Amino acid sequence: MKFFVDTADLAEIRDLADSGLVDGVTTNPSLIAKSGRNMLDVIAEICDVVPGPVSAEVTATDFEGMMAEAEVLSAIASNVTVNVTLCFSAAQAVLAAKAGASFISPFVGRLDDMGLRGLDLIEDIVEIYSQYDDFEPEVLVASIRGPAHVVESALAGAHVVTLPPNVLRQLYQHPLTDKGLAAFMKDWEATGQSILEQANDRKNAAE
Repeated sequence: MKFFVDTADLAEIRDLADSGLVDGVTTNPSLIAKSGRNMLDVIAEICDVVPGPVSAEVTATDFEGMMAEAEVLSAIASNVTVNVTLCFSAAQAVLAAKAGASFISPFVGRLDDMGLRGLDLIEDIVEIYSQYDDFEPEVLVASIRGPAHVVESALAGAHVVTLPPNVLRQLYQHPLTDKGLAAFMKDWEATGQSILEQANDRKNAAE
């Protein structure tokens, strides 16, 4: 499974990209608006930081306008990609595949907020796409609210999850891990040993 980070904050993107966990980035007009910066400049900088796919949404809603904006955005860098977003039904996902989208982004959290099970949609889309060799979009799960959504999406066979930076960091955090690590370190410090010092001692002795 690929991890995309869902933000237009360059500092966050750089920090997470350095961790090796980021395969791509998703942006949208709302995230760009929060940055307070020129959209084309932000997209260009993100594409320089992350070599993987970068989703840059058009803002037009008519066909001609969408195509014109898509041409501008795709000219920014070779890794700007076509992502059909705000998907809330399997029927929309079928149309996206027919249209040749690279990614389809179902929003699980927003469906959960309505009392529905967002992962049902992910499972349906993955199953439908598996039936047809010419359906090529990767299922990119969006509106992720926590680690549970990531695990459930992986179990459903989704190709990608896009995560807010705080959720991506939550994936490697667990109170029992922290508790166990603290106990290990306390016991180790009590021995007064150092692995590197022991290694140097062995190296010096061998010489």
